[in-house]
Parts: sequence; structure tokens; C-alpha cells
Amino acid sequence: MNVRAMFIDMDGTLLKASNNISSRNMEAIYSLINQGVKVFLATGRHYEVTAPYHKEIGLRTPMICLNGAAIHDAETGRAIQMKTVQLNDERFHHLTAENPCNIIIHTANGLYCRETNEEIDYWTKVGQIPPRYIGDLRQANYQDVLKYSVRTGTPSYELSALFKQEADIINWNDGFELVAPNVSKWSAIKSLLRAYRISPNEVVAIGDGPNDMEMLRHVGTGVAMGNASEEVKAAADFVTGHHENDGLAEFIDRYLLKSYESYVI
Repeated sequence: MNVRAMFIDMDGTLLKASNNISSRNMEAIYSLINQGVKVFLATGRHYEVTAPYHKEIGLRTPMICLNGAAIHDAETGRAIQMKTVQLNDERFHHLTAENPCNIIIHTANGLYCRETNEEIDYWTKVGQIPPRYIGDLRQANYQDVLKYSVRTGTPSYELSALFKQEADIINWNDGFELVAPNVSKWSAIKSLLRAYRISPNEVVAIGDGPNDMEMLRHVGTGVAMGNASEEVKAAADFVTGHHENDGLAEFIDRYLLKSYESYVI
């Protein structure tokens, strides 16, 4: 496998359920970097809760955040690419108000939400920046939206389909997310590959969620985690172990690290 770059999802892939990176995953990534492979994070998270893990690993590559809606510089954190989504907000809030759900709006200037929860409290702790607004989002003054997240607690295909003319939809088991048309982790990866002059055939991507499927299909080698759904696994070339069992490191160790053979002279 001639690999020059690897793009790694965070939740359910790099991280355990405890939101920690295991020592085995860390060591595998270090070995890959020492071998000359460029390692990138590609996540649905916003920058503030991506950067601490990026720093922990010691990466110097740009970060793909919010499912590809933003790419951030490694050194400064500045957004080097942003793609905003344009919804009819009055219609959006009217349709979502008819369903019990939480709304999280990621903007270029911070986070807005209908109500806080354990996940948002965790984001605040890790990112050191609380939401800019909590409450009735029809009263909030936000702009430059990068991602809408609608958390209904159940799959909501009928509701999400109402926005297909305005946005790209990512359906989850607990709701859905909306980003600008043609925005995905894969679209962001393509931008970075052009900048680094790397062919998609020289790339490995690994992930577990529906927001990873496009990148798994289009890179040279797509890898699904053992904890991924059958639909995500079907989009990949390989299936590795569960994220709680260091499936990321398992794949790197087995397929990407060069072994040094002993030659008998």
C-alpha cells in the first residue's frame, strides 16, 4: 500500500467513549508520522473541541471540522476555508418547532443552541468557550452558519428531507445535520490533497459514521470501524476493530507500517 496521507475521524474512531485517545492509538499514529505519512483529523466537531486532541497528538496538518464546512490552520487555528449554509431560517424554526428536539447551530463566531445538554457541557469544558446563546433561537442574532444540528432522539428522515433543496443532509440515529450543498469531509479532503499534491489513490480514510461514507468511498483505501453500521461498512474497503478495542491502531499496525525484513547474506 503506497500511502502518503491518512484522514482520521474522531468520535467512534480515534477516541474511546471516554473521549480519550488510547496509548496504542497514539503510538500507531506516531509510527505512521515517523514513516513520512501525513496524518489529518476529519471530524464533525467544531474547531475548539478538535484542537486540544490535535495538539495532544502533535499534528501540524490542517484540521477538517464540522463535516468539511471548515478547515483550520494547525498553527494559528484560523479558518483557511469556510462554507456557510443558507437556509430559510423562519421556515427551519417553524418546521423544527413542531417536533420535540434540540437545535444546535454552529457558526463562524460560535455555538447557538435551544438548550444545553451533557454533550454541550463537555464541549464547553474541552473548548473553554461556552455557547454564545441558549434559548429560543428565533430570538438569536446569528449569521454565517456552518452547520445546523437537529437532535430529535430518533431517526428523522421525513423531517430532514424537507431541507434537501437547501442543504446536504446527514442522517443520524438521533436526528440529522445540515451543511451547505456539496460540503462533506470528502470535499475538504479534495482541497487539501490539491494543496499537498497528493493523489486520492495514496490516501487512507477511516471512520464510523454516515458523515464518513463519502470519504471512505472516494479515497484509495476506505476503512470502517467495527462499531460502524452495516451501511458504513459497505462503503469501505476494509473493516477493522471496534473503537473501544483500538481498531484504528489495529489497522495501522497490520496494513500501514513498513516491516523490515531480515536478509540472509
